[in-house]
Amino acid sequence: MRILHVLDHSIPLHSGYTFRTAAILREQRKLGWETFHLTSPKQENCTVAEEDIDGLHFFRTPPAQGWMAGKPVLGEIALIDATARRLEEVARRIKPDVLHAHSPVLNAIPALRVGRKLGIPVVYEVRAFWEDAAVDHGTSKEWGLRYRATRGLETYALKHVDAVTTICEGLRGDIVARGVPADKITVIPNAVDIEKFTVGAEPDRALQASLGLEGKTVLGFIGSFYGYEGLNILLDALPMMLREKPDIRLLLTGGGHQEAALREQAAALGIADKVVFTGRVPNAEVPRYYDLVDVLVYPRLPMRLTELVTPLKPLEAMAQGRLVAASDVGGHRELIQPDVTGVLFKAADAADLARQVLALVNQPQCWPQMKADARRFVETERNWAKSVGRYQGIYPRLINGAAR
Repeated sequence: MRILHVLDHSIPLHSGYTFRTAAILREQRKLGWETFHLTSPKQENCTVAEEDIDGLHFFRTPPAQGWMAGKPVLGEIALIDATARRLEEVARRIKPDVLHAHSPVLNAIPALRVGRKLGIPVVYEVRAFWEDAAVDHGTSKEWGLRYRATRGLETYALKHVDAVTTICEGLRGDIVARGVPADKITVIPNAVDIEKFTVGAEPDRALQASLGLEGKTVLGFIGSFYGYEGLNILLDALPMMLREKPDIRLLLTGGGHQEAALREQAAALGIADKVVFTGRVPNAEVPRYYDLVDVLVYPRLPMRLTELVTPLKPLEAMAQGRLVAASDVGGHRELIQPDVTGVLFKAADAADLARQVLALVNQPQCWPQMKADARRFVETERNWAKSVGRYQGIYPRLINGAAR
């Protein structure tokens, strides 16, 4: 079985998107399938037609050219056209059994175009809705004209592909509400490579000392600093927690367009010396940073994107045997059983965040059981072998249908 995946971007770029992709591809190969991989023109700093990264071969798409490139709406059309041209070229060369497009819809439309032309069934995997991500990035207004047009394009793709996959029940419910038959949709949940995470490792004392965290109670966030992550709420809560527990420090590992604003906020609150910004770290080094943290905090804000989409980072923290506290948005409620595998607090409520996290910090006798329950959940329910195994109910059915 030969699967041609159509991707927005891939490794060596680092994001939850690229890590999920790489995990899916490697797990599919363990099942004996041949996987091929094409990225869109949005692969940054890429000037080659093909390249090998970490044992995976990627076909690249040149940037869109001409007067339409870079212009609102017209730029997206140019991007779709460029991806479709390159996809057809690659598909004719490798002759895949299935085209599997991954979010955003800018990949689904080229896959549909090429799939219909060449008689290849198309799967579309929704990881988030492009229109909702655009709202957070400030390029679209919720339910504005551009938002509704993008949503319409997304719904068109969902109704016309041969099968839909998505990462969580929240997104599945939204897709069904658009008129897509429920039996056409399969949830392939986010998961982790459990063997890459070790429970009970001692903190790296040299790293701990270099960050000024020796003898401190450490709260942490590891990930990208997007606006919807709500890190401003976490900073607002920190002075309240410091009044009761002055030894608390906040470790923020990662980066993003919110970083400058967060640094300014910490300074304005008078807590700059209590917050450690590490910048981005190599993915292989992430477990060392998890082991410095007592409680990982995920204060996502309430909005369509966070209510519908489950994040990956809390699962990584659970796999590493760390305590997790998160806002009660829908994406977190799918992952965390309150007071069993973690703690939930009211979204966008700094005071409740402070209360719930302090309560957890002050009950160390509960930590071993909570850590064990969280790790067990990941081991049994959110491992990549179990998650990717669900594709076995999709691809063969589509290939047999195409053959008929």
